[in-house]
Amino acid sequence: MKNEKMKVQYRVNEQIHAREVRIVGDDTETQVMPTAKALQLAERKGLDLVEISPNAVPPVCRLIDYSKFLYQQKKRQKEMKAKQVKIEVKEVRFGPQTDDHDYNFKLKHAKEFLSEGNKVKAYVFFKGRSILFKEQGEVLLLRFANDLEEYGKVEQMPVLEGKRMILFIAPKKTATVAKKKTETATDEETAAQVEKTVKAQPKVKAPKEYTGPKLEGED
Repeated sequence: MKNEKMKVQYRVNEQIHAREVRIVGDDTETQVMPTAKALQLAERKGLDLVEISPNAVPPVCRLIDYSKFLYQQKKRQKEMKAKQVKIEVKEVRFGPQTDDHDYNFKLKHAKEFLSEGNKVKAYVFFKGRSILFKEQGEVLLLRFANDLEEYGKVEQMPVLEGKRMILFIAPKKTATVAKKKTETATDEETAAQVEKTVKAQPKVKAPKEYTGPKLEGED
């Protein structure tokens, strides 16, 4: 289906209705000629006449291998799609009185989410009368944002929406975080290697002072 959609984007060979066209292409002189003559030229070269700019006057056509052209177009689209970064929003839920163990567990996951380039939507859910602890929930979310400072930046400060207080954190450039870690590791490895090399060097003893009789020529 995708290939069919791509094919209808271009008129090829006998589908080109203009009386004359402008020919462009590799190893082809740019010139205007009757469409019938252009088709004969394409046939002699074993190529296709493809209309790439139908609104030009006259329309612009290329002499190319159309099957190869479609393959390259499809490949280029796949590459562009692969380069597009898909950002997901990962949710992290807290209670107004979350203990340290649960907090650290969720903090660890939030770091992973941000490192992978995803956003984090952290919220405190207030059930029943626990809404009385909304200030406590805000403090928890601000602490959460502070602990994630290396991995993300606050996009939206804590806001109370109904029974939930919500905080949004966007990822920092993962390359920057990774680079810092790599540079730190490299520095530590270098220092360790230098220390190891120094320790491996044989100790040189200082020469003993000569205490024998003086040699000839000495004062």
